[in-house]
Amino acid sequence: MSQPPITTVSALIRAGLSDAGQADVLEQVAAEFRIRVSPAMREAVGSPGDGVGAQFLPDPRELEIRPEELADPIGDAAFSPTPGLTHRYPDRVILHITKTCAVYCRFCFRREVVGEDGRLPEPELAAALDYIARTPAIREVILTGGDPMVLSARRIAALIARLEAIAHVDMVRFHSRIPVVAPERLDAAMLAALRPERLAVWVVVHINHAQELTEAGRAALARLADAGIPLLSQTVLLKGVNADAEVLADLFRALIRNRVKPYYLHHCDLARGTGHFRTSIAEGQAIMDALRGRISGTCLPSYVLDLPGGHGKVPLGPGHVQKVGPGRYRIRDWRGQMHDYRDLDG
Repeated sequence: MSQPPITTVSALIRAGLSDAGQADVLEQVAAEFRIRVSPAMREAVGSPGDGVGAQFLPDPRELEIRPEELADPIGDAAFSPTPGLTHRYPDRVILHITKTCAVYCRFCFRREVVGEDGRLPEPELAAALDYIARTPAIREVILTGGDPMVLSARRIAALIARLEAIAHVDMVRFHSRIPVVAPERLDAAMLAALRPERLAVWVVVHINHAQELTEAGRAALARLADAGIPLLSQTVLLKGVNADAEVLADLFRALIRNRVKPYYLHHCDLARGTGHFRTSIAEGQAIMDALRGRISGTCLPSYVLDLPGGHGKVPLGPGHVQKVGPGRYRIRDWRGQMHDYRDLDG
């Protein structure tokens, strides 16, 4: 019989994951931001402060709300034409199909709302699908939440069928932690649901540390890849978890070994109570510089910032190119050395 997730401070203390002396303050944290640690991630925690424990175990520092932090740090609400839908870019939408997750990350930019209402109600889902159907510029639907893969295979198959009936939709992208944090859900029924007749389905796996890749998680990724489902990853740059070039290099190499292409490295969002996780942009750029010299391009994600207010993602790459005259550039290599380069005048 499988173990239940850990959802309370008392259960964390019994499991040896939290200090009984901090029970009162951790209860205050839990009252603000939910706790949920899946059995797979309980297994992956070596010690409470390690690269997995820091992501999922409550911390008194979460009660420290900085003035720049926001309840909706990436501006989902500002670009919501109908409940459950975000339309920020012309050719794609985000469909928040559920607010439930298998784990609750301590740095989540939607931590104010996850776990509140479960699945998107059918009238709101129908309205969102109607908006997609009458907006022919939309080619891609990104399913998120919460985590869309907490839904049953039957519900996912039914939703994909409704999207497949919209002729101008070409692709469905799942943003999910499930392959890593609850790999048992990637069974034959789920794999079948992810292989519709017409639509291209991609899965973007959220993972921040190589220690999260348990044996069961690696097997789940293999099942997805063997089923022909393209896999990308997204990672959040987190102080105390992975804000180190060698730690990230280990993660990105491990992902490539498991047939997952590193896609985005996100600068940590301005979610309330997450200041202890954030690096500076300059620190992130220095880490990317160090990575560029030690891992291949297949391993290297794009370092991006999701601008507050809903203005979208922007790359945070360092300045490698400096124009010094017509057709003349100074270009910095991965070692930091500068080189002259002649290009077309202009």
